[in-house]
Amino acid sequence: MKKTWLVLLGALSLPLAAAPLAAQKPDASGCKDHDVLSRLPEYWIEACTLKQFDSYKFASGKATTTVEGKFTNIRYQPRADLSPKPSTLQVLRNVENAVKKIGGTVLATDQSKETFKLAKNGKEIWIEAWADYTGQYILTIVEKEAMVQQLVADASTFADGLKTTGHIAVEGILFETGKAELKPESSAAIAEVAKLLKSDASLKLFVVGHTDNVGGVDGNMKLSQDRAASVVQALVKTHSIEVARLKAFGAGPYSPVASNDADEGRAKNRRVELVKQ
Repeated sequence: MKKTWLVLLGALSLPLAAAPLAAQKPDASGCKDHDVLSRLPEYWIEACTLKQFDSYKFASGKATTTVEGKFTNIRYQPRADLSPKPSTLQVLRNVENAVKKIGGTVLATDQSKETFKLAKNGKEIWIEAWADYTGQYILTIVEKEAMVQQLVADASTFADGLKTTGHIAVEGILFETGKAELKPESSAAIAEVAKLLKSDASLKLFVVGHTDNVGGVDGNMKLSQDRAASVVQALVKTHSIEVARLKAFGAGPYSPVASNDADEGRAKNRRVELVKQ
């Protein structure tokens, strides 16, 4: 009787009609199926890589798109005695049908690989499925999200930078996409700027906002000005810094520190700097 192969959705996984247990290898230590997609029946996980935050280049049409976020890579192998083994096309079609069933779309496809994108629980998820003639296949999944800044430069680092070059970028000041609203995780970095100002009563600063080159120049100029003003407001209202010691300025896309041709460079260009008056 011919078997029908299906990739089961994580939330709908059913008991698999497996062959004798002796023929089925256990999954690699610490590995399991991703919440979005389970595995083909009679497969086991040979290896996996899990990272809290990483980037991956996905094929997207004729180009590639670098996506950052929670990274998962899982390598699946069929039972050694499984015959015949699913073909490359059979595996890819199963993944494709499963992704489409939960609202995903196909971004790119070739003989051994397909790229998909979907939205789940308010999060953008990118998936690459790769397969070969042996029946093995690999899922690479990135749940897109911004990195949580855990390392924040302290007041002494800011002071050194101002003394050496007259300006310094403040890592850890983050905004909502396309907005001037500060994210809550920015509080630690802003507290260090306040500490710097309180340690030297004579210090006055320009707070300068910078953007990448995505979007119109006029819009980016306003956004950078508004973001700089948000930082000034936080220093004045939350940390009681005298407003006369601060001046907000928006430089927009006019002073990049990296190429805007890639996501990594654009992320570096979206920043807030302190400049000594």
